Amino acid sequence: MKAPLIAISRHRLSVDGEGVTTLVAFHGCPLRCRYCLNSQCWSDDGIWRWTTPEELTDELMCDNLYFLATGGGVCFGGGEPLLHADFIAQFARLRPQQWNLYLETSLHVPTEQLARVAPYVKHYYIDVKDLQPDVYHRYTGGDVNLLMKNLRWMAKERMQQRVTLRLPLIAHYNTDAQRQHSRQQLAGLGFSQFDQFEYTVKNH
Repeated sequence: MKAPLIAISRHRLSVDGEGVTTLVAFHGCPLRCRYCLNSQCWSDDGIWRWTTPEELTDELMCDNLYFLATGGGVCFGGGEPLLHADFIAQFARLRPQQWNLYLETSLHVPTEQLARVAPYVKHYYIDVKDLQPDVYHRYTGGDVNLLMKNLRWMAKERMQQRVTLRLPLIAHYNTDAQRQHSRQQLAGLGFSQFDQFEYTVKNH
């Protein structure tokens, strides 16, 4: 089993998880967000290299002491990491169990892929964007109903305290009132951890 990567970023401190973390960014994404920071994940020539779960585990052992000393671990991002759910699940079974696992995801995947990694992930950072269907589609090209289906599944499984929901104010796409409406909908599902911020766009 091999997966394509666009980058590995080490020694990240309290950015995408507790303590010192390493970000493993996968190639491939089902969305086409207008202000994407990692658009290389869309094209074939954006692949940095391929790796197996075993190779990745061996490579990240160099940071084992950092992970153990700080309660850190590995964050999977991308692209969309849940396109590689089987890879993540295999890595989770191989890695030292003291390593915490984190996930940055759009949740724009079948629920079965989310369920495969759920037993292993300590915390999720979910890029909601906006729950207004037309805003979501114009900005991402995707269907907000798939995101909502997965969020409802997580709520049913009582995973709310393991989730941070990112709600950006997106120039030319949504308003603060729409963002607050999205937050109210999500709070109604029992989610309570939100990251609200504003995209800085130089060129539109």
